[in-house]
Amino acid sequence: MDSILQNAVQSAQKAEIAFTKFITANDTATTGGHQSGFHIHKNAWPLFFSKPGEKGSNRDLMVTIKWQNDFITTSRFIYYGVGTRNEYRLTRFGKGFPFLTEDNVGDLLILCKRESENYEAFVLQKDEEIEDFLAALNITVNDTNKIIPKQFELSREDKMYQCFITYLKSLKIDFPVTTELSLNARRCFNNAFEIKLNQVINDPDNILINWLDAEFKLFKTIENDRYAIRINTPFSSVEELVETANTILNRRKSRAGKSLEHHLTEVFSLSQVSFESQVNTEGNKKPDFLFPSQEAYLNPRFNPEKLCVLASKTTCKDRWRQILNEADRIKTKHLFTLQQGISSNQLDEMIKSNVQLVVPRFYISSFPTKYRDQILTLGSFIKYIQTTQT
Repeated sequence: MDSILQNAVQSAQKAEIAFTKFITANDTATTGGHQSGFHIHKNAWPLFFSKPGEKGSNRDLMVTIKWQNDFITTSRFIYYGVGTRNEYRLTRFGKGFPFLTEDNVGDLLILCKRESENYEAFVLQKDEEIEDFLAALNITVNDTNKIIPKQFELSREDKMYQCFITYLKSLKIDFPVTTELSLNARRCFNNAFEIKLNQVINDPDNILINWLDAEFKLFKTIENDRYAIRINTPFSSVEELVETANTILNRRKSRAGKSLEHHLTEVFSLSQVSFESQVNTEGNKKPDFLFPSQEAYLNPRFNPEKLCVLASKTTCKDRWRQILNEADRIKTKHLFTLQQGISSNQLDEMIKSNVQLVVPRFYISSFPTKYRDQILTLGSFIKYIQTTQT
């Protein structure tokens, strides 16, 4: 594990309070606004204050922050409550501060309170580092922009939780395969919240996010049960401890990597669009989703304007280039991601490479303003596919 990543994980685990968010264009002042500095969500006020800020007055606190276990800044956490403003920001980092440039958009910021007015902070830039951090803290992309919980709290929705427990008791193996895990997470969520087919069709963005969250909660329930005895039993050696930790982390990453693909498959199936997944295009190339079918793609007489390819990647700051040669007959490659925020430079490069981003509609606001109209939501992508299949 990279030293910066390892330090970030350890700091967050030991911190009195820890907070994480994806750096956005708003933070780096590339949206056209005049404010710079990290915007901190209102629910994270305990990171710095003993009580939330009050409308009508500003409030600030000077803090010492050690960045990347390397250099220190004396920074200012401020609540703006005067006039129409009602927001928290972390500002004042000194000349040459390296993490508020346009290229930092989409990086993961971690802030950790160690003791009064003393903090540690880390910025993770690579997809693998970000995913490893989320796996180590056992949180998902949807749990960012908030305080990291000390431990996972089971869903308050008792009916869904009871469904999880019933499923857990029925398991004859330690962990189900990822397809079964996704299927049962959807089943428990749909039954608990009485989700109907028309809700999936009319609001796939919201349903997808809820399914992903439900699966994470189900996985955590199973994980807590399976490892309860093991983690309370002394390890005989450091090697055994490391082996157990690696097993847990690898299983978490494997599940997260497949989860998005499984739930997208269900959304497309219920939306009654024709598609195939993981089928060959040229050679050994296997895009995640091919519309309408492999047969149509391989038919030279089939109109290429009615073909579509979609890759699904949880994060894509680095990996988006992997999809460029997945289907040679299709000029525009669509990419669905849960990434929140990508720099203007990378978005320009994607556009020039004919990559069309698709993200949950809740994440559109994390992208630079001038690009938002060029990004599809899951719902609008499905409507586009339907027009190609009529």
